[in-house]
Amino acid sequence: MGAQNNPKSTEGAQSPPDLWDPLVRISHWLIAAAVIANGLINKGGGTIHIWIGWGVLGLLALRFVWGFLGPAEARFSAFLPDPRAAVSHLIDLVRGKPRHYRSHNPAGAIMVYALWACLVVVTGTGLYMTGAKSPITIAEEKAAVAAGDWSVLVKEDDDEGEDKSALGEAAEEVHEIAANLMLVLALIHVAGVAVESRVMKRNLVRPMLVGRNREK
Repeated sequence: MGAQNNPKSTEGAQSPPDLWDPLVRISHWLIAAAVIANGLINKGGGTIHIWIGWGVLGLLALRFVWGFLGPAEARFSAFLPDPRAAVSHLIDLVRGKPRHYRSHNPAGAIMVYALWACLVVVTGTGLYMTGAKSPITIAEEKAAVAAGDWSVLVKEDDDEGEDKSALGEAAEEVHEIAANLMLVLALIHVAGVAVESRVMKRNLVRPMLVGRNREK
């Protein structure tokens, strides 16, 4: 008997045909691509790296707004973080009897919020390290310095410079730690999706790719 007919799964078990709306799907894959690009491919501090960081910031802002205004499955209220429920879900998963949910399951919800927290820290520290300058401004300054025009760099008082240097080093360290943690969490997330898809005998990737939760 399919999981959707399981009495234990009646609450939130009947997933709609279009579980994930276009904005959720597009923002999910764009952020995933950005994490891979900036975490594994692009040079840190480079113009492309910074452009991608600003793009992620915009996507996060859009997704957070959508968490209040979007469809039921995309709203924060549909997958509030609940550690106890997450542990219970993992236990049910190990037993081979996991519940179905219209939105993220409790363990998935914890992972989503953890990844978002890492993204906020990474983009926030990135903004601090670049002085919140736009990628265009940074590119123009680098071009000017390369051409020998050092007037674009503002000289500061020595003491203030030391304080900012210390904060800059701390921000850089936090930035790197959060970025590495995010990559580890992303790997765990992918592994979790694979395991749960197998146990639940349901393709959990399909709804995020084409918006269909049931194979036809």
